[in-house]
Amino acid sequence: MLTSELVWALSALEIAAAAVTLLLLLRVVAPYGRHTRPGWGPSLPARWGWVVMELPTVVVFAAVFALGPGAGVAPLLLALWMLHYGNRTFIYPLRMRATGKRMPVAIALLGAAFNTLNATANAGWVSHVGHYPAEWLTDPRFLIGTTTFLAGVAINVHSDEVLRRLRAPGEQGYKVPMGGLHRWVASPNYLGEIIAWCGWALLTWSPAGVAFALYTAANLVPRADANWRWAKENLPEYPRGRRRLLPGLW
Repeated sequence: MLTSELVWALSALEIAAAAVTLLLLLRVVAPYGRHTRPGWGPSLPARWGWVVMELPTVVVFAAVFALGPGAGVAPLLLALWMLHYGNRTFIYPLRMRATGKRMPVAIALLGAAFNTLNATANAGWVSHVGHYPAEWLTDPRFLIGTTTFLAGVAINVHSDEVLRRLRAPGEQGYKVPMGGLHRWVASPNYLGEIIAWCGWALLTWSPAGVAFALYTAANLVPRADANWRWAKENLPEYPRGRRRLLPGLW
């Protein structure tokens, strides 16, 4: 079984990784998606890059969870995690418009390494360390956190679907999305991710959840800025008043 000390140490490591990631991404845009560029070594089809990157979120989380007692409400927390990552790992890559797109192998492997760390820390807390009796189902932290998590997942999935429908099968290039929160911000899918993992941090009331929420923001806030700047420079019809991530604010 994972100890409390080990999970706290893994969470601290993840927070340190969040700080390093933020500093790096403020200077260098990660080379995948619309920001793909040469000079990053071997690559693989983007669809399979996503699977490689996200697979530990399912496999490692399930394996670590299974090694612990997973008592009380813990199986429900497992189900919430898998609700998001089952889609992100298997459904989203199969549905994405990725014809001709590639991802550097280095990016896929770095993502997989982080996801291994993160899945171990979160599954370790949920199944091995955290205390989630039946009463947790009526705790305000669980109720508010779960509502927030599900709202974030819904925003993320809907925003990705709007992007997917922009292009017909086999069609390439970028268009201006207009549906849902895309009307107001450049990256509502990222906003959904951040909201979801803030909800997870609350509903699990765990250091691992807080670490993941911080890392998610550190990773996606600079990415949202890069996407916004790219769209303004490359799409003449892009709405000038659209914000990066927060409607009407930023």
